[in-house]
Amino acid sequence: MCGRFTLINWQELAARFGVAVLDIQPRYNIAPTQEIAVILQGSREVRMFQWGLIPFWVSAPAAGRRMINARAETIQEKKTFRHCLQQQRCLIPADGFYEWRQEGKKKQPYYFSLSDGRLFAFAGLWDKWQAADGSELYSCTVITTQANQLVAEIHDRMPVILRPEAETVWLDAQVRQPDVLQQVLQPYPAADMNMRKVSTLVNRPANEGPELLNSPC
Repeated sequence: MCGRFTLINWQELAARFGVAVLDIQPRYNIAPTQEIAVILQGSREVRMFQWGLIPFWVSAPAAGRRMINARAETIQEKKTFRHCLQQQRCLIPADGFYEWRQEGKKKQPYYFSLSDGRLFAFAGLWDKWQAADGSELYSCTVITTQANQLVAEIHDRMPVILRPEAETVWLDAQVRQPDVLQQVLQPYPAADMNMRKVSTLVNRPANEGPELLNSPC
């Protein structure tokens, strides 16, 4: 799964993805229900959507707040995600994510990033929920797949990290063939990633700051 991630080097978004960037703060502990940066099909700017997909057809927003992840293997079958896969795909910029392992009496967080430290993008889906008064709520979900060899040491699932060429396919509104889209939803190569233990301060979503990435004492 993917339940927490970072977007620290946000100043690099413009150069990396060719988009206009909002004035946002570095984030070391992004958690579900918070607003996160997304890049939409056909857009050249960064938008802020709630993390936790709320389908357009639900009666109330609370019904969808826990849909923070969508399994790559089943998104074509699920009503919640099927229409989004065809028309509402997005990139979710990040530079690392966390997973946890029970070690003795504590849950030990591990931080995963690319070996070269650069920004990347999760494959995401988004939707728009509209209230009776016309107000709108935009939300999104991170697609997950089976873990690569590195992440599997900690968890059996990982977010789909798209290669740059796959980002182009994912954002191409003309691409709707399920088999083509499924091909890009693969585990990122373990050899191109790093993993390390970090502070248990990460365990509390309210905690923020560079000290979260410190090695545990």
